[in-house]
Amino acid sequence: MTKQLSFFLLFLACNLVAAQWQSKYEAKMLIDGNDTLRYRIMYPKNFKEDGNYPVVLFLHGAGERGNDNEKQLWNGGKLFATDYLQERYPAVVIFPQCPRESYWASVDVDRSSYPINLDFTYSEGPTKPLEMVMDLLETTIAEPYTKDDQVYLMGLSMGGMGTFELLSRKPNTFAAAVPICGGGEPGSVSVYAKNTPLWVFHGARDNVVHPLKSVEMVSALLKAGVHPKFTMYDFANHNSWDPAFAEPDLLPWLFAHTKKTAQETSE
Repeated sequence: MTKQLSFFLLFLACNLVAAQWQSKYEAKMLIDGNDTLRYRIMYPKNFKEDGNYPVVLFLHGAGERGNDNEKQLWNGGKLFATDYLQERYPAVVIFPQCPRESYWASVDVDRSSYPINLDFTYSEGPTKPLEMVMDLLETTIAEPYTKDDQVYLMGLSMGGMGTFELLSRKPNTFAAAVPICGGGEPGSVSVYAKNTPLWVFHGARDNVVHPLKSVEMVSALLKAGVHPKFTMYDFANHNSWDPAFAEPDLLPWLFAHTKKTAQETSE
């Protein structure tokens, strides 16, 4: 067998494997007037309408924006789609896609130098994509087959920023959250700090989103009297999601949480 043929067969095999797990996510759209939110959704293996499943919402980074309804699965999609994890952690998993010209978070981004300069503007209200994500999430949680006390939020880079903002806009919704290489308005954490456990990740060598952006949010959480998990990888640049996804305790930690009751929150 020639090297060229071997490479071609390997290429076909890799694409086949990718197509197999990506096909587990159904392509759907949410339409609101002239605005469209494209998203992929994966239902548990052997899904039953009378079942009772957790919900995971995952917000992608800026590089996966667009309208192909595919790129948002590049980073994180496979994490939930293996047969083993589907059996161990059956859940409804949602990957919305942000249009190319917008952001999940309300933020002014200056890319004239790196790390980029970020000016968060939560007071201006949510972006249209985040607003539609909130609508999609509410509709999903209202389904009889979902568990409203096990709704989880994850996001990386631009999605990490969206994660912090969405927590502040839906402070009583999430059982746990994982913002990766993101940032936000430190003053916003008070509304959700005691409701939602966080595991924050960042790379110490990140030259796109400065690691201090996560440090600022963790510091604000500490000042609010809670104790988030915080992992700073000394070796990682911006793609700190790769080692984060490889953490053996990540999904066990996430799915172990249920939403706190009002009494638990006040204690």
